[in-house]
Amino acid sequence: MRKITARQRQIIFLLLGVNEEITAAEIAGSTGVSVRTVHREMEDIEQILRDFGLDLSRKSGKGIQLTGLEAGLAELRKFLQEEKTAEYSGEDRKVYELCLLLEAEEPVKLFSLAHSLKVTVASISYDLDELEPWVQKFGLQLVRRRGYGVEITGSEIDKRRAICRLAAEHLDQSDLVGHAPQMEGNLVFSMLLAMVGKNNLMNVENTLWDMEWSWTVELPEIVYMELLLGLAVTVRRVEIGRRIDSAEEAGYSRMSDHRNIAGTEQFVHKLGEQLGLEFPKIEILYIAGLFDRVQDSFSTADFAYGDIGLMEIVYRLTENVIKRTGLPFQSDRSLREGLLEHIDPALKRIREGTRIRNPLLGPIRKDYEFLFHIVRSAVEDMELDLEIPDEEIGFLVMHFGASIERLNQLRRNVRAILVCASGLSSSRLLATRLMKEMPQIEVLGNISWYEAARMREEEYDLIISTIDLPLAKDRYIKISPLLTREEIEKLLNYIQNTTFKENASPASFLETGKEVRDEAAFDRMKSYKGILDEMVSLIERFRFYPLDNEGMNLPATLSEMLDTLNGSGVIGDSDILLERLLEREKMASQVIPDTRLALFHTRSSHIHMSSLSLYRLRQPVLLEGNTEVKVILLMLAPRKLSKESLEVLSEISALLLNSELVRLLEERNEAEIRQYLSSELLRFFENKM
Repeated sequence: MRKITARQRQIIFLLLGVNEEITAAEIAGSTGVSVRTVHREMEDIEQILRDFGLDLSRKSGKGIQLTGLEAGLAELRKFLQEEKTAEYSGEDRKVYELCLLLEAEEPVKLFSLAHSLKVTVASISYDLDELEPWVQKFGLQLVRRRGYGVEITGSEIDKRRAICRLAAEHLDQSDLVGHAPQMEGNLVFSMLLAMVGKNNLMNVENTLWDMEWSWTVELPEIVYMELLLGLAVTVRRVEIGRRIDSAEEAGYSRMSDHRNIAGTEQFVHKLGEQLGLEFPKIEILYIAGLFDRVQDSFSTADFAYGDIGLMEIVYRLTENVIKRTGLPFQSDRSLREGLLEHIDPALKRIREGTRIRNPLLGPIRKDYEFLFHIVRSAVEDMELDLEIPDEEIGFLVMHFGASIERLNQLRRNVRAILVCASGLSSSRLLATRLMKEMPQIEVLGNISWYEAARMREEEYDLIISTIDLPLAKDRYIKISPLLTREEIEKLLNYIQNTTFKENASPASFLETGKEVRDEAAFDRMKSYKGILDEMVSLIERFRFYPLDNEGMNLPATLSEMLDTLNGSGVIGDSDILLERLLEREKMASQVIPDTRLALFHTRSSHIHMSSLSLYRLRQPVLLEGNTEVKVILLMLAPRKLSKESLEVLSEISALLLNSELVRLLEERNEAEIRQYLSSELLRFFENKM
């Protein structure tokens, strides 16, 4: 019989005490943990219940119920009364050990750890064996010697990286930015929150936002949270005296290396005054490095979504699901864009060995069981040489589920904004569920928690969130992305009792709604104009050049290509652009699969306007991976790019998976290529209308 934790005992007692289904959210509320923790615990609880011939029944829209024979239920009750609980689950115990060792100034005795956790020394040794590979991923060492104890050694920078990863793997956004932690009574949870500087995190975030830097506003939410976590951990480490020893340790030798140093000094001065904390010069340098890396990673996130290989993965996955369902997913551009945005960081996490958590995995398997098996089979057929966990399959299912449920927009009279912690998949699923179940709600968009906290109340009627927000409870309503029947009723009551009451009168509400619709209509017109202008400009500037690159290597060939654009007004410093193009080629394949065509693309402040040009080479050039290419399509764009321009360039990138366009680029003349691009882009524009 397996050992049972206090939390598992509490959840099982709750299930035994009800005669009908109970939702994961209700369990979370009663036990003081997050919904994600409830779903995580359910896997172990199901194993415990099987020993008694019992099972968990999950019903879509209703919840969870314990089922089985009365004899099994009686035996379970007796077991719970007699069995001593384990103080911590195995997972909690390992987190506790990591927290203690990452903050310890000297070795910790194994006996001391065992005593604190109320387990044997042998159990601690087994835990450390399992933790050692995780620790080594960050360039750290887990040192164990008899009579000496155990400690984690390595640079301060690597320890901070490990702390940030540990937090990302075990904490929700709600835990970090919500008013009240969802597992406040859990010692391990409290230790982890303290280690990442939870008490100062919102002060750090407010100071960062008050700097009014344009680049922070442009950051994707996941990148913003990673930066915020890195800053909060830095503040915490400085507070407890774990400071960086030297510039060499931080990886920077001169302050002049940093374009952000002046802004960082202002940021640190403001933050230090607010917290009563003094930051050494080396810590200012380190924070400047954090800002540099975030900006660099964001600026290299191009309109081609990284590399063509990623686009091929999305294309193959979609085609595999189409074959199994017969549904026209290829026509859903929102699905493609969502998958492109999701899959790149997901694959990165899987390759790095980062644990992927999906708190909705259980409900997804129940509500979308058929689709789950289809997506799992579609992924396996792709033979990616990676083990894709069920948690990630669940996220992909949410994208396809949202596509299936997507309906034409109806006229609505309640303006809502969505905030979701699990990213684009959950927000789009929730949006389409709302369209289907509550067409009176107009979803204005999906925004981050920090944007929601600062949005003017007159800009919306309702905030719908899947996480706790740093807002007063009457400012938003919290539900799950799956939108159960109970949550639909809860949402309707909230709209009737809160949203409508806050409007002065039905007449003023209708008038406001009319103004909003008029404003939204004008915004759409401006967006359509932006898309049309970008398409026309790109097509007009498109050029085809036969290039004599006899005896030239790749850098020389790219240099010749850039020379053709000199004097056109498209580019400035071609030497810097050459370096950027070569860097991208080393980072990821630029070759269109199964062709001798490559797409080279970049965004830079040294590019003044978007440009598309084609080069057929006299002599093939060799790219990374010993691949020869004979044709290169060069796509350039300014670093600051409008949403409409980005959409057009992304669409052209996606068209490269069309064999007809590849054939034209390899064989036909400029006029025929321009005609094809015009036709496809016009079709894209008409679908936007």
